Amino acid sequence: MSVPFAGSGPVRVLEVESAAYRRAFELFLAGTDEKEDIEARLVDLVEGLGRRRVFLDVGAGEGRTTARLAPYFGRTVAVEPSAAMREALRRACPGATVVAEPVDRAEPGVRADLVLLSHVLYYLPGEEWAGALDRVFDWTAPGGTLLVLLQNPDNACMRMVRHFTGARFDVRTAARRLVERQAGRVADWSVETVDNAYRTADPRAALDTAEFMINVPGLGDLDPLPSRAGLAAYVREHFARPDGTYVIGHAHDVVRIRRAPDPPG
Repeated sequence: MSVPFAGSGPVRVLEVESAAYRRAFELFLAGTDEKEDIEARLVDLVEGLGRRRVFLDVGAGEGRTTARLAPYFGRTVAVEPSAAMREALRRACPGATVVAEPVDRAEPGVRADLVLLSHVLYYLPGEEWAGALDRVFDWTAPGGTLLVLLQNPDNACMRMVRHFTGARFDVRTAARRLVERQAGRVADWSVETVDNAYRTADPRAALDTAEFMINVPGLGDLDPLPSRAGLAAYVREHFARPDGTYVIGHAHDVVRIRRAPDPPG
């Protein structure tokens, strides 16, 4: 069965700076339980930190999470290379120091008691993950905590991404290799998988959100691009529920790495 509003053309390649990307991102946020759930968990973690002098949010996006956590710290620094996102970030968290460069060139000038790297690694080639993770670990103060969030590679959303693009993102393996490289500087580490899902009763919204989800780096290099009709068929087959709603699971892996304190003296 065809889906008329899917059209006959390919999926859109959404540039991060574009209005279309922003609209798709807002559509995703409107239907997911991720922000409320993850932010509540982050607040619990922050309240348990021994020191809360500096918070560093790397890839802060529109600043919602930054603004939620900033009041717990004496100072907040946010790294965000997207100009459009920085505008929203400054509105959401006007007290934050904003660094415009991407993670591989940013110089935040702080050692933070909490460093958050949330949903950034998708935008880096796999061969650059190790350098980026070493870099953000260096920005973590002795005794501080580095948190890395990325979707679990085996969730429903990422299975769809792999089906249409071939891309797979495995933060657990990357974190384990980081800990091995930094063995003498890591006190302890853990990985928790948190269930989250996008829900909607609107089939157009489900399709547009699925299109947003498969917009990983490298999508634009595919020839041919996946078709909107093919994506619509996938959404209908895998995400439609008997009650007429659509549910796209996107569980997260939350990596927590605590840097060892400096030795006394």
